[in-house]
Amino acid sequence: MATPNYSYEKRQKELAKKRKKEDKLKRKGEGKPDDGDASPDGVPDQDNISEAQLDIPPAGSPP
Repeated sequence: MATPNYSYEKRQKELAKKRKKEDKLKRKGEGKPDDGDASPDGVPDQDNISEAQLDIPPAGSPP
């Protein structure tokens, strides 16, 4: 019976980890797609803010 080659398994695991890390850095470098919810300064546009976010009760509800 053949003996297991642990150094090969370890190298494959290291390569997979390295590949995963590179992919993550690549995705991070691309940045998240801008969905238009916020202006460039990071403050949400007034048109896209819901009543729930403003803490304003919906129309017709008792105070």
